[in-house]
Amino acid sequence: MNKLLLQRSDPPWKMRVFALHLKGGLVSCCFYKTFKDLRTIFPVTLENRLNEPAAHLKSLVRTIPDFPKPGILFRDITTLLSNPAAFQETLQLLVSRYRNTKLHAVCGIESRGFLIGAPLALKLGIAFVPIRKPGKLPAAIERVEYVLEYGTDSLEIHKDALQPGQRVLLADDLLATGGTISAAAQLVQRLDTIVHEAAFIIELEGLGGREKLSCPAFSLMRFTEA
Repeated sequence: MNKLLLQRSDPPWKMRVFALHLKGGLVSCCFYKTFKDLRTIFPVTLENRLNEPAAHLKSLVRTIPDFPKPGILFRDITTLLSNPAAFQETLQLLVSRYRNTKLHAVCGIESRGFLIGAPLALKLGIAFVPIRKPGKLPAAIERVEYVLEYGTDSLEIHKDALQPGQRVLLADDLLATGGTISAAAQLVQRLDTIVHEAAFIIELEGLGGREKLSCPAFSLMRFTEA
């Protein structure tokens, strides 16, 4: 049974939710977009929209084999970011999740976390705080070291960037093994702040990253890694 549910114009996507399908007990929505006179139909189940909100955008993420080393599949978001409509929807999905959470700041992790964290903070009307690699910040800093597969690395933040008791959101492009984001959480917690959640565009399942985190995590799309 198909039933007209609603029609909405929402630039720049100008998306119209035009049909509600009831099939096998599973509710399925179809999103109809018009962008520069190109029309595409995305079938998206309600179940997937809840668990993987941007699953219909996964085709815009380019996969590069054997980068940065043999055996690695690199998930490249530059192809998603180069599509303004897809980038806009990506940000809007995050804005919708965090609009009413009473956050004080978004902390973006160098460097691709800046691409998501800065515009998200702007849309939420809150501060953006960069978490950087060593030697990039000019004022007094707090630092945390963390272990890599071969050696160690560090992250730094300005000591005056956040105030005690503030609620912050961590933002990065991808959750893999969880080492960097775990270090970032430790870093901001040293400033006596509260990590509300860590947000990602992509989560690589099967690498154990989510299990290593000391804070909740949210991802817009997931890829399964062997």
